[in-house]
Amino acid sequence: MEDLAFIAAGLLVGIIVGLTGVGGGSLMTPLLIFGFGIKPYLAVGTDLLFAAATKFSGSVTLARSRMIDWPIVGWLSLGSIPAALITLAVLHAAGTRSEAVQSVITSTLGGALLLTAAATLYKALRGSSSPRALSDAELALAVRPRHWSLPLAFGALIGVLVTLTSVGAGAIGVSALMLLYPRLPLVRIVAADIAYAVPLTLVAGLGHAGLGSVDWALLAQLLCGSIPGIWLGSRLIQRTSDRVIRSLLSGLLAWAGLKLISI
Repeated sequence: MEDLAFIAAGLLVGIIVGLTGVGGGSLMTPLLIFGFGIKPYLAVGTDLLFAAATKFSGSVTLARSRMIDWPIVGWLSLGSIPAALITLAVLHAAGTRSEAVQSVITSTLGGALLLTAAATLYKALRGSSSPRALSDAELALAVRPRHWSLPLAFGALIGVLVTLTSVGAGAIGVSALMLLYPRLPLVRIVAADIAYAVPLTLVAGLGHAGLGSVDWALLAQLLCGSIPGIWLGSRLIQRTSDRVIRSLLSGLLAWAGLKLISI
């Protein structure tokens, strides 16, 4: 029965991701901790590879549609991947199973969920605008950040956050990229966010696997549910209110964040 419960959890998260685009880490990690009693370090490590697999499928589709601006992905990766490797080295030295590390993970995860809740609510209230096609000259200007160092700094911050908590490359990432690249259409911002999250979550997830922080059987069960869930959610999106779903989701994430901080 527990195996079916994990598959159902993957299905539920997949549907919500398909409906809202909010990263699975924001949902799956707290669900594993609170719903199934999984240790935080195992929940984070397993969810990182779960996110890498789900985001890879999305990035392939976006790449075929030529919606990904690869220079943005490259600059973000230059900041995030080294930061993830440094964070993994610190976790290896400290020991992922130590009480101090567990406390840091849960507190940081709680803060990341609160930020994600705020970003999700902001996107719900702001609404979505219809994408406008840019000329080649406009696109060349749009992919330039306010300052060259900002994508590196943001990437490093997200690299640490994702490696510690598996949360950060979804709603937080999109909101931050909207500030870094204000002239870029939202659909291209989302595409860049999904694409750079693939190498980041893969590196961080494999690093956690090396630390013994991945439950491979659990990962397989979650993916069995999430893959059809994302397909179903992406088809239900036309029949549901994105604003209502995001507003309710932000409340759920805020509750989970506050509960983690209070542990």
